Amino acid sequence: MKALVFHGPGTITWEEVPDATLVEPTDAVVRMDTTTICGTDLHILHGDVPTVADGRILGHEGVGTVVQVGDGVRNHAPGDRVIIACISGCGVCTYCRAQFPSHCLAPEGTSGIGWVLGHLIDGTQAELVRIPFADSSLHRLPPTVPDELAVLLSDILPTGFEIGVRYGQVQPGDTVAVVGAGPVGLASVATAGLYGAAQIIAIDRDHHRLDVAKRLGATLTVDSSSSDWKAQVMTATGGAGVDVAIEAVGIPETFTMCTDLVRPGGHVANVGVHGRPVELALQDLWIQNVTITTGLVNTTTLPMLLRLVEAGKLPVEAFVTHRFALADILDAYRTFGNAAQTQALKVVMTR
Repeated sequence: MKALVFHGPGTITWEEVPDATLVEPTDAVVRMDTTTICGTDLHILHGDVPTVADGRILGHEGVGTVVQVGDGVRNHAPGDRVIIACISGCGVCTYCRAQFPSHCLAPEGTSGIGWVLGHLIDGTQAELVRIPFADSSLHRLPPTVPDELAVLLSDILPTGFEIGVRYGQVQPGDTVAVVGAGPVGLASVATAGLYGAAQIIAIDRDHHRLDVAKRLGATLTVDSSSSDWKAQVMTATGGAGVDVAIEAVGIPETFTMCTDLVRPGGHVANVGVHGRPVELALQDLWIQNVTITTGLVNTTTLPMLLRLVEAGKLPVEAFVTHRFALADILDAYRTFGNAAQTQALKVVMTR
């Protein structure tokens, strides 16, 4: 089969590799029909995730068709059309039972990380992929939901909702600022209204992304390159600051923006993947009663979000901006990695 293989920072190739096969009785092999590229894949390519080994097939998102299942798989059969969750949880360890499959303790997650696809084992940017713990890691897809929308449920929609909106403890009537209007930030914008946010402020320097944020539910957009970006947010909140600030970039500057914007007693929810240390002004924050959360998505909300997408309650069509054949994945990486010029949000590759 062909797959996108990582060969160290800065180097990926589309090459011939052995077919994915069953290893454990709880495995499934899925033929990839649609996959996409995540910002985390770019972090890997830039060398920010040193646990990814040379020779690893990248990718942790996708929609496909089951072609083979192990003897221990009960909920899926060959021919099933499925969403692949980016988190592979065994469902029975301490963390999985506590609804934290992101820290699954099963054998292939011995580091206590449920994100194994495209990280600790081969991933979804391939013609075939082996999925561990198929019963809890695959979700049967209704025929009315197209692949382009379903693939958003592998990672970005659950991430934006769980780690941004839920961890940020958004309440009815809150003002929420989302710093960074990339795909995951936009997922937070699109889902903040589920918990009744009164104002949703999208902050970015890319005007195309801010326009998309408006289509997804932002009530105010702010250009972060303007000299008065903070004053604009403070004016919108009567000088108080926001109830919830969601960091969705993963650099020190945007994290500091969030701590500067949040009101006393508010929440900062860090969603971005950080590749270097961030200075925390605890000498100023300790007295502000500010709660700061971090997290890796659990994808436990995937079934609920799927029902909302199926019912048309989450208008997420705007996320997909570019389409490629799977064999043209290197072109897709160039397009996604150059988003400022290409206006790329989610790029999808199809078999």
